Amino acid sequence: MNISPDGIVQILKDRGLRVTPQRFAVYRNLLDRKDHPTVDKLLLDLNAQGPVSSQATVYSALQALQTAGLIREVHIEAGMSRYDANVHPHHHFCCNSCGSIEDLPWQTFAELDLQKIKPELQAQTYEVVVRGFCAACHK
Repeated sequence: MNISPDGIVQILKDRGLRVTPQRFAVYRNLLDRKDHPTVDKLLLDLNAQGPVSSQATVYSALQALQTAGLIREVHIEAGMSRYDANVHPHHHFCCNSCGSIEDLPWQTFAELDLQKIKPELQAQTYEVVVRGFCAACHK
């Protein structure tokens, strides 16, 4: 997403967040990418650009941004969290070979009727994860 630095500051303030260099850097980094990074990848990228952050600081920034509804945590692989600044409903495609993740529009699939799930289960939301091979790995 192409949002100016002033726009990012305003978004953070509008959500009631104190604007710290680390929150700004984490949010800007996530807005500028589509690869759904892990904390470790995000930390590597942030420390290559500055400000220098610790893993705890990045986790804290991610938690604040997530609580404010600006990012979401994505669970595609067991035991691994990835982060996404696209908070609108969408699905994901995951490459079995390289592990890349790509957003798929919500309209890609017919809407599921959550009322058809077992009566004792109260489903609230869902997302589809499609697995296969990306264009680069398919060749």
